[in-house]
Amino acid sequence: MNGLELPADNVVSLLANEGRDYCLAHGLVMGSKDSFFGVEHAPFTLLPTAFLERLFTKAKDVQKDFNVLVHRVSQDHEFLKTALQSTIEVDSFTAKIFDIYETTRTEGLSQPISLGILRSDYMMDCSNPRTSNLLQDEISIKQVEINTIASSFGGLSPQLRKLHKFLTTLQTGYDPKTEERLPKNSSCLGIATGLVDAWTYYGNENSVVLMVVQGGERNRFDQRWVQHLMAEVNPAVRMVRKSFKDINRTGQLQEDKTLIVDGQEIAVVYFREGYDPSSYTSENDWNARLMLERSRAIKCPSAALHLAGTKKVQQVLASPGVLERFISDKEVVNKIRSTFTGLYTLDEGLEGDKTMQLAIADPDRYVLKPQLEGGGNNIYGDDIVKTLADAKERSKYILMDKIQPPVARNFIVRSELPQPVLADVISEIGFYGILISEGDEILVNREVGHLMRTKSIDHQDGGVCSGRANLDSPYLV
Repeated sequence: MNGLELPADNVVSLLANEGRDYCLAHGLVMGSKDSFFGVEHAPFTLLPTAFLERLFTKAKDVQKDFNVLVHRVSQDHEFLKTALQSTIEVDSFTAKIFDIYETTRTEGLSQPISLGILRSDYMMDCSNPRTSNLLQDEISIKQVEINTIASSFGGLSPQLRKLHKFLTTLQTGYDPKTEERLPKNSSCLGIATGLVDAWTYYGNENSVVLMVVQGGERNRFDQRWVQHLMAEVNPAVRMVRKSFKDINRTGQLQEDKTLIVDGQEIAVVYFREGYDPSSYTSENDWNARLMLERSRAIKCPSAALHLAGTKKVQQVLASPGVLERFISDKEVVNKIRSTFTGLYTLDEGLEGDKTMQLAIADPDRYVLKPQLEGGGNNIYGDDIVKTLADAKERSKYILMDKIQPPVARNFIVRSELPQPVLADVISEIGFYGILISEGDEILVNREVGHLMRTKSIDHQDGGVCSGRANLDSPYLV
């Protein structure tokens, strides 16, 4: 990899300690595992990791196109129903979300305005990951997935550039060329502004934004960054944090479908919870989700937008000719399609049978992906064969070609590790998009920043919150 030189051994501990204190001093933190009121620094890489500038620019530039695509998918009932039919027959979680979508659609939507805080994730892809030269080898960028619910770390991400600018200056002295290679990142401001814009469209200055959260949320400081920056964008906007349990206890719908929670009118419902079956501990939690969807509060995301981000929809969109259903501009279609890797159906039938044979014959070439978000859900290697042994369950998943990102070397700094660990690492980059729509009409469409996560090659899957990945920033080459 063609990035910064690793620091000398006698400098590593110094930089790591400076970095830990920088994180704590600047709010680059997560809740402690041991105490709700305790904090620890977020896991980070000691240096920024090299990333090809042309591929960074490509992913950044296509985000607004993906925003439009996801929006149009969410508005196409027939497509969603057909694409997800086989999945909802065997996947109870997706079926529950789909049932809420169908119920509110049949009743008639109380709120035509929708807010999407999206994140499209990518990896660089090459043929020789361990020996790749970024500046000489043929390397492309491939989409891992697109997240339409609870896209996290937009709050903390901008702090990584500042951290790495600080550490590289300590290491080698200030170099404006190094700073230029660390792209500016406004993800927190972009997300906060999107929420404020949605609140404004709702049209009641006495209303508040509701963030749906889980109890004991360790990643609440990422969320707090967004909340506090909203107040800087517009001091009139207030945010409240409630769990499904809270909403079920104090929430009510008025006759005109105005949502009241704990005595306050809700303008925007921002889900940072609700993306995983474990979010719903009882039928009461599902009733709370349905009540939110029935209300005239603006949802982020709506059930339709949630479904548009499922892996099954991603797989169907990659099928020949499907993008053209939503986008007429051939240049845009080609831009989007060039980021797709191989995605294969596991539905019953000839195509699904062929996919089964591919997976069983060479499982190390693929990733088996369920319809879930949050990291730690994907299946690899021999576990793919074991999982697919139950043929009736296979439609819960899609199969994807395993992307082969270039391997770099970097130090990982985590609160549970006494010293930084030098590791072979791979990186994933995501770009955030804001999309506000009213029915078919797009009111706001922006790309607002990025997130980079880096993990040891010893870990095949997992995000920051699941304890595998580490926050990073790109060093453009």
